[in-house]
Amino acid sequence: MQQDEWIPLFDGVSTQGWHNVGRDTLDSRWQAIDGTLALTAGGGGDIATDAEYGDFELELEWQVSPGGNSGIFYRAADRVPVWRTAPEMQVLDDAAAEDRHDPKHRAGSVYDVYAPSQPSARPAGEFNQMRIVARGGRVEHWLNGKLAARYDLDSDDWKRRVAASKFAAYPDFAVSRRGHIALQDHGDPVRFRNIRIRPLD
Repeated sequence: MQQDEWIPLFDGVSTQGWHNVGRDTLDSRWQAIDGTLALTAGGGGDIATDAEYGDFELELEWQVSPGGNSGIFYRAADRVPVWRTAPEMQVLDDAAAEDRHDPKHRAGSVYDVYAPSQPSARPAGEFNQMRIVARGGRVEHWLNGKLAARYDLDSDDWKRRVAASKFAAYPDFAVSRRGHIALQDHGDPVRFRNIRIRPLD
């Protein structure tokens, strides 16, 4: 793996390179369908890349079903539940999902820590373009070409916000600067495609 070289994390035709968090295998509810990595039904569990990454630029497209909810974790530990160790870029149908009422839970947010700076999610059924850039403690979330969130893991602001969030009780949350990319099973069908990463370290 070379710095600044884009690496596909999904080949469009197989689930190679992915496994269920905390396991060596992949649940059959996660499938390669029509060029997407798709969760066909809830219960498939969260999945993670076989490889780990430190500083990186990650790009992908996601599509949720009406009312759907999912997420993208990064620098995650390979253990259940993955959300206790890793920040999450929220994937959501902002128009109809149950979780839409809290701004810090909307599409593009750093889940439960930072609300997106501007609404930019497309309607359910349409693909959204997502980008995460992580360099050391500095992280950016981009959604459909617009900056959704920016934060610094070493800042007092980050520490205050985490202390006021659901993650305050989990000392391992967002501590590691290296880990897996993970996709969430929140019980709703979701599709991802054009998943690629560019290591920056």
